[in-house]
Order: sequence, then structure tokens, then C-alpha cells
Amino acid sequence: MDEALARDVLDAAGLTGGSALLLALGENAVFRTGDLVVKVGREAALLERAERELAVAAWLEQAGIPAVRAAEPAARLVSGHPVTVWRRLPDAVRPAAPADLAVLLRQLHALPAPPFTLPARDLLGGVERWLRLAGDAVDPADAAYLRARRDAYADEAAGLTPCLPPGPIHGDALPRNVHAGPDGPVLVDLETVSADLREHDLVVMALSRDRYGLPDAAYGEFTAAYGWDVRDWEGCAVLRGARETASCAWVAQHAPANPRALAEFRHRVASLRTGDTAARWHAF
Repeated sequence: MDEALARDVLDAAGLTGGSALLLALGENAVFRTGDLVVKVGREAALLERAERELAVAAWLEQAGIPAVRAAEPAARLVSGHPVTVWRRLPDAVRPAAPADLAVLLRQLHALPAPPFTLPARDLLGGVERWLRLAGDAVDPADAAYLRARRDAYADEAAGLTPCLPPGPIHGDALPRNVHAGPDGPVLVDLETVSADLREHDLVVMALSRDRYGLPDAAYGEFTAAYGWDVRDWEGCAVLRGARETASCAWVAQHAPANPRALAEFRHRVASLRTGDTAARWHAF
């Protein structure tokens, strides 16, 4: 997603793109404008996901789960891009901690299914799109390697026997998706909320410990607050491998315009090819 294009979409939606503050630029361009936060999706194909995110937000509000709230009930398709509008949260009072995330996950994981259909967590579903967006910027051999790895892990994941009862999950359970405001921590970024193995949400933090430098003490606080360590489950390595594959492909989409992304992509793929499970990756 190009920032200038995203600002044009904001202007077309009547949301003053020129004066909006860019907060994030990834799968979506996220802007703050006045008391609102606006998300602009990369392509029209993401409209269904944007609409589902709004439904999830309304469901969590009814369930009393602390989470971001929508300012408009429906998504818009503006110049071929899905646009959703959210209430701006109060400024954070501190960084969110892994234990904050664990408490929110316990609440979410205790919920029954919502009154609408949630998809399975299609962790590997974006790999093809991200590699397509990377185009010639990445080595075709690396792209082929990730496609083969995706297919292998998809088959393995389909045969896993969970330890926890399946149900609603966040899908991208990281402290960066928790906002620690004056009224306490709340969940944000609800677009990957799914119905699947609860272990998906817990493997994310195990991978953060192993790949991104999360301290052992912080990981221990997370598992203590949740009440279980997913590394004790025999399927952990499979979900970890699937997420690593997706994480590599996600970085690839930024490679055409960002040399740092290309370098990180190459580093990640090299560590997977050599089986280096302890190589440090850098958040991007």
C-alpha cells in the first residue's frame, strides 16, 4: 500500500487525507484524523474481511470484551479500496505487556461462537498474494521454496489434534495488537479473528521468544497469565513452522520498495533453508 495512494482514497471518502497522521503502513494504511482512526485496505478483495472485522467488533462489544469499537457500522469501497472507520482510543499510558495480551486472550477464548460465521484461521492463505506483490524483487527460487513449504505445513496443520477446545481466536495475538489505555488494555486489529485451534494464538508468543528476542521472563509472565504453555503441546512445531512461512512471505510484499524488507526477507528464508531455528529475526 502506497501512502500517497491511501491519502487519495481518504480524500475521496471525505476524510481529509492530507492532514491525517499515518500510524501504520502494511496490509492496511492506518490514519488518525481527529477523533477517528481510518483503515484503508490494499485491494478490493479485502472488503469481505473488512466487513467481518466490523461484525467482530460489534460482537465483542456486546460480549463485554475490551476491544476497539467501530465509528461506522459498515465498510466502504472507495476507489477500489475497503475503508473502515473506528473510534480513536485514548492515548496509551504504557506499552502493552505480554501478560496483558494473555488476560485478553483468556476472555476471548472463553466465548462461544458468535451469531455469524467466522472463517478458519487461514494462516497461509496470504502467502501467494504476498509473493505476487513481491514480484521480481525476490529470488524466484526463494518464492518457490516458500510455496512448497506452505503446502507441506498446510497438510500437517490440517491433521493436528488440539489440546484446547477450538473456538474464536484473535489470529494475530501480539502485544502490538493490545492498547494499554487509561481504562485498561483493549484488543485492536480484529481482522484476523477466526474460529480455529486456540493454540494459534499462543504459538505467536512462543515464536516471539524464539525469533524476535522476547525475554524469557516476559514469556513466562504470558504463560502464567494464560495458564498454559503451548510448547508443551506436540503440535507446536507445526503451527510455528506455518507461521514462520507466512511471516517470510508477508515481508516479501514490501521488498519492491524497501531495501530493508528485501534484506530481512533474504535473512529469514536463509535461516529456514538451513534449519537455524534460533536465528534472530527483526520485526518489520
